[in-house]
Amino acid sequence: MRHLKAFYVFHITAESSSYSQAAEKLHITHGAVSKQIKLLENHLSQILFYKQGRGMCLTQEGELLKRYTDIAFNTLDSGVKQLTRESHHYLEVSCEPTLTMRWLMPRLASFFQLTGIDVRLSTAGGPVKLAESGLSLAIRRDDFHIPPEYNKHNLVSEWAGPVFSPEYWCQIQQNWGDIVLLHSDSRPSAWSDWSQRSGHNFSTNKSKSFEHFYFCLQAAVDGLGGAIGSYPLIVDDLTSGRLVAPFGFIPSGHHYVLLSHTEKLVNNELSFFNWLEDTLSLCQPKTAKAAKPV
Repeated sequence: MRHLKAFYVFHITAESSSYSQAAEKLHITHGAVSKQIKLLENHLSQILFYKQGRGMCLTQEGELLKRYTDIAFNTLDSGVKQLTRESHHYLEVSCEPTLTMRWLMPRLASFFQLTGIDVRLSTAGGPVKLAESGLSLAIRRDDFHIPPEYNKHNLVSEWAGPVFSPEYWCQIQQNWGDIVLLHSDSRPSAWSDWSQRSGHNFSTNKSKSFEHFYFCLQAAVDGLGGAIGSYPLIVDDLTSGRLVAPFGFIPSGHHYVLLSHTEKLVNNELSFFNWLEDTLSLCQPKTAKAAKPV
């Protein structure tokens, strides 16, 4: 490709909005940046920048070109990082915080023992920029718009239902009006969604709210009220007896998914996906229901 260096200089300059900052990042002179931009403008017969104050702003044509150079160089950078990860046998993975702490972390050692692949975790929820963040994969609940450039690999359907500590359940099951409903800012409609899908409702005005879903579930474990538990996030608590689910679970309409750059997973990514899918398949909820709330 002709003038590849000039395209890269343009890419860095467009991100910096400054010839001087681009020169520092590229370890070249201000004049060298200006020369490469002028070379590219002559090649394309388009003006790409105009001066505004001390900075440089993109023209309409420059904005259009930037969209394509972003895709090209971010994709190239992602490919190089993937090759590096493959040769060093590790993956950079983003995962939702509650799923990380309550399900994934306790099981990662078994994946490493099985494959020898080191999974380097970062936690975040919702939309993710894989290439810009240097990530291989992201594990998410599909409750947001997933851009078409990402491929979605279904892992497991989410099931939801009310959960309580055994002690708290014994206290309130004779008087539903005393129940405290636990909410979280990250899943504010969890109770209303469950009520709508199940056809049941608790007649109570008592509630507590927490910033994160993880805190909400931990509050249920600690006997502060009842929370809507999400499989597989509470499977270990149910197994150990820290929580009970007297009403069983119903499909929430959402799934946990693995997001990737490519449709076909290979090598380390494929190994991780297969392990996630197999391990999550063992986390199937019991759907039998007990007493009905009123």
